Amino acid sequence: MLATQTLAEEIVDLKRKRRAILLAHHYQEPEIQELADAVGDSLELARKARDFEGDVIAFCGVWFMAETAKVLNPNRIVVVPDREAGCSLVDACPVEQLRAYKRRYPDHVIVSYINTSVEVKAESDILCTSRNAVKVVNSIPRDKTILFVPDINLGNYVKRQTGRENLRVWQGACIVHATFSARRVAAIKTQHPGALVAAHPECPKETLAMADFVGSTSAIIEWCTRHPAEEFIVVTESGVLYSLERLAPGKRFYFVANEQCNCSECPYMKRNTLEKLRDALLRLEPRVELEPELIRRALVPIERMLALS
Repeated sequence: MLATQTLAEEIVDLKRKRRAILLAHHYQEPEIQELADAVGDSLELARKARDFEGDVIAFCGVWFMAETAKVLNPNRIVVVPDREAGCSLVDACPVEQLRAYKRRYPDHVIVSYINTSVEVKAESDILCTSRNAVKVVNSIPRDKTILFVPDINLGNYVKRQTGRENLRVWQGACIVHATFSARRVAAIKTQHPGALVAAHPECPKETLAMADFVGSTSAIIEWCTRHPAEEFIVVTESGVLYSLERLAPGKRFYFVANEQCNCSECPYMKRNTLEKLRDALLRLEPRVELEPELIRRALVPIERMLALS
């Protein structure tokens, strides 16, 4: 490589040499999203990875997303910029605890949010995303008791939307969305009274009650882009601003600070940098390595979910 190359140029050069595709979640820094071949939610990115001709997937997101990409692309190399880019929801649901629950309640249906480890996915009956969670739960016979893991806010939102009283909810939470309080939404609404509120269902119940629209990250982007309104209060991670401004130039978007850091950023997502991405493509590390049997078991609930699409 030339010494005068910029980081972006190095990444583009390495991507070509490695026959790689670069996938970036909506919550990544803008400079990473600008270089990506595709920007989206975790599952849609993993699915897009199936359709390209190449050898390497560089997944700019968090580790569980790269695991899902590996399950769907077992014969490709999957790397991430930072191995420590984790997720509080994954941490909230250790697989040993889920196995203990299954031993106690073997007849319960396990619905796992995609924000879980690959080991938890392998123990699940079906997966869901924030976009299709209601549809997935409605596909299960109403006489079945369901355990929804691991997000308490998304699980309770699904319970309200489906009216499923026999739906049990795990006690995990997203460290970003769970702290977007109704009080803070009300405060920014006072500053921008004409703005509509779009919120992610990982937010608390009281916050969702104030929203004009509740949906996944991609659904929020689509709704704000299509809606004729000019101002929006967006209650999710602020990385979505890149896509919002690109798809809806001229509209104004306001973000809600959370209770912990007075920001709206995910500290895990922001661990990824251009430097780390360059190094991951150069060294093909950190690399996602999964046992074939684990891939086989995790693929089953993923394919069940995809069959509902």
